[in-house]
Amino acid sequence: MGRIFGTDGVRGVANVDLTPELAFRLGRAGAAVVAGRPDRNRPLVVGRDTRLSGTMLEAAVVAGVTSTGHDTLSLGVVPTPAVARITVAVRAAAGIMISASHNPIEDNGIKFFGADGFKLSDAQEAAIEVLLEDGAEIARPAHHDVGIARTSHELVEHYTRALIAGGADLAALTVVVDAAFGAAYLVGPRVLAELGAIVEPLHAQDDGSRINVACGSTDLSVLAARVRVLGAERPAAQVVGVAFDGDADRALFVDETGAAVDGDAVMLILAREKKRRGALRGDTVVGTVMSNIGLERALRAEGIGLERAAVGDRYVLELMRARDLTFGGEQSGHVIDLERNTTGDGPGTAVALFSVVARQRATLRELASALVVAPQILVNVRTPNKDVLDDLTVLAAIESARRELGPAGRILVRPSGTEPLIRVMIEGDDQARIDRLANEVAEIVRAAAQ
Repeated sequence: MGRIFGTDGVRGVANVDLTPELAFRLGRAGAAVVAGRPDRNRPLVVGRDTRLSGTMLEAAVVAGVTSTGHDTLSLGVVPTPAVARITVAVRAAAGIMISASHNPIEDNGIKFFGADGFKLSDAQEAAIEVLLEDGAEIARPAHHDVGIARTSHELVEHYTRALIAGGADLAALTVVVDAAFGAAYLVGPRVLAELGAIVEPLHAQDDGSRINVACGSTDLSVLAARVRVLGAERPAAQVVGVAFDGDADRALFVDETGAAVDGDAVMLILAREKKRRGALRGDTVVGTVMSNIGLERALRAEGIGLERAAVGDRYVLELMRARDLTFGGEQSGHVIDLERNTTGDGPGTAVALFSVVARQRATLRELASALVVAPQILVNVRTPNKDVLDDLTVLAAIESARRELGPAGRILVRPSGTEPLIRVMIEGDDQARIDRLANEVAEIVRAAAQ
């Protein structure tokens, strides 16, 4: 069996690639590697998003885990960061989240958290894959030693209470909350309302048949339009917006004018506030190779350094832990603040950002304006063939673009860790030039992939 773990767990089309049979085996192998010996006082907690395939895969995973003698506690529909926090709060043996995050409806995924609330290391994932092989020995206890599956939807309070405790009074804000028909459809609006904000829910229903469809962090257009309408209707109000993805481990924002505020701007705002409090360890933020050079320049002006990791929140976290840093994230809205949680936390990021807005009595637009974004273009080429990046014509095209850009620009061509895509990113000061170069390189990648 080849490697099945990507940058964020195992993903695929539910019941085609990610079958119940595979989910069952992942439950068995994951419990054996991550949870160790069964302990009735330390179950594995299991959460899921709203996808239609979620209950099917949850049943299979839970059956796999309990077949090894471990108990499970199913949380129901909860954000991924809730699984991480609850795992730690109740001293669980491990956590499992069933979600494909921002991926299309037909996809689903399975990701594991250790007892410490952190995602698994490459070595742990490799150990699970070894146990997925036919003939691998995993315990099958019988009689009273078989694991018991229970539900406990009330445990989400560990998560919501922590979010509320870390927030400011948001009574001055009106917040449109786009929950993407996903895992934060209840938690997102509720937390902000309990902090005093006037909340306008959007796409905030348990409807896995529409998860991520023209909504949420993958499409801000409806959210932006709603913010503009409310702002015009209520000129005295400060109206802003937040959009989560399917499992709510990321968040993107819309300012008072309806303009998008991405992860780079959010990291800048929060890092500046942390440095002011003396809470930014090492005066350094961890971003990725996709972080705009404008972020690097703005942070430098504040006396803050930027370290770049590979794309993927797991690599951001790995670099943070290796350098003993506590804050980082991605343009896409994954923000990891180890003061608050062990993983990307969309609702947590929303609470933190809106709390800065409220405490500083500023507008989100004013705070985000400190980031002067250099033009950047991202072109996706759909292909499962990652080897295309070794093609000589592709390598030559990348090098030619790099020479033309010179020191004022960057080119990055890489495979997606979650989808069958090759991503071509170019950044520079001349929009027309980077548009042309990105499309030229993408066309050569597309031709080589055929």
